[in-house]
Amino acid sequence: MGNEQNLARVADLFKALGNESRLGILVALDGEAMSVGMLAEQTQMSQPLVSQHLRTLKTVGIVSANRHGKEMIYQLADEHVAHVINDAIIHAHETPDSSI
Repeated sequence: MGNEQNLARVADLFKALGNESRLGILVALDGEAMSVGMLAEQTQMSQPLVSQHLRTLKTVGIVSANRHGKEMIYQLADEHVAHVINDAIIHAHETPDSSI
């Protein structure tokens, strides 16, 4: 399971998840597909910044996009990522504050 290519892909996944803004976008997309404008409103980020983060998330295969008229609608590529994020949120709530 742990060949170098798979480990590199997992490392890229965790790098993408290691940004608070990208995590906010993914939490917003959990259960609901959205346009860049909707995500910008929901996350209180500018549309260009949301687009930049979505490009990163799409590159590592975390989100997918479908054209709907003039807009691109983004959604989680699969539920595995939602589970990882939700488990991490639960873990953060259960773990006492520490200096990491």
